[in-house]
Amino acid sequence: MFSFTATIHLPTPHRLPDQLRPNLRLVFVGTAASTRSAELGHYYAHPGNRFWRAIHEAGITPRRYQPSEFASLIELGIGFTDLSKTGAGMDHQIAAETIDVSGFRAKMETYRPRTIAFTSKKAASLFYGRPSSGIALGRQQRRESLPEIFVLPSPSGAASGHWTLEPWRELAAWIAA
Repeated sequence: MFSFTATIHLPTPHRLPDQLRPNLRLVFVGTAASTRSAELGHYYAHPGNRFWRAIHEAGITPRRYQPSEFASLIELGIGFTDLSKTGAGMDHQIAAETIDVSGFRAKMETYRPRTIAFTSKKAASLFYGRPSSGIALGRQQRRESLPEIFVLPSPSGAASGHWTLEPWRELAAWIAA
């Protein structure tokens, strides 16, 4: 007598939901959710992450929001997504096959935000397909039919040695114009 066991592979759920709608003034784009963000279901949720402080200090938001309030920023014209919607962890822990640049581009073509801001040089390097060492912080040269693109220093506590608020301020000035 034989016995068969079937394994069903369900798609991996998105770690964090996209917060997108047409014509946002700004979409923040990370590589993937951190482990903590994936656990809580909130963008930039690790206590050591500078994201929420940075967007307030730079003048992007009128007050300091908490990670649990990320969905309310859509009312300010601010959205969120990641290049990997199924991976979680630090950038070096994200499996290459979970990075979906073409899916990200399709979302940007669909929703057409005014500005895209990568929240790390790593995320920008995956998007541009070149090493992060060749990518400058700040506003990028305009190309194709894409919106304006900014590259920001990672707000992660693990990237403390490269932190500066200046590119965040440059972004705030651009979206306010």
